[in-house]
Amino acid sequence: MSKQTEARATDQLRSVAAETESFDRLLTVGQVAERLNVGERFVRRLIHERRIDVRHLGKHVRIKESAVEAFIEAGAVPVTPRARRRRAA
Repeated sequence: MSKQTEARATDQLRSVAAETESFDRLLTVGQVAERLNVGERFVRRLIHERRIDVRHLGKHVRIKESAVEAFIEAGAVPVTPRARRRRAA
């Protein structure tokens, strides 16, 4: 194999790997509910209120895995140390 052919093959493998890494799984309502540990009704309410991004595939609804992660991160509350309270004597 020549160096030029080898370099071309390596470039093709890199581009395929980059496409694969950027691929985002599409999850069903049930899978999202399981991941969030909530009921399907709650997930459908999030969809109805447009609080989570969805994709419609015909009559099917799918949610990108990254949209679920973004929803989780948006609801995260930063941890702050609480001041210790002294008891009154």
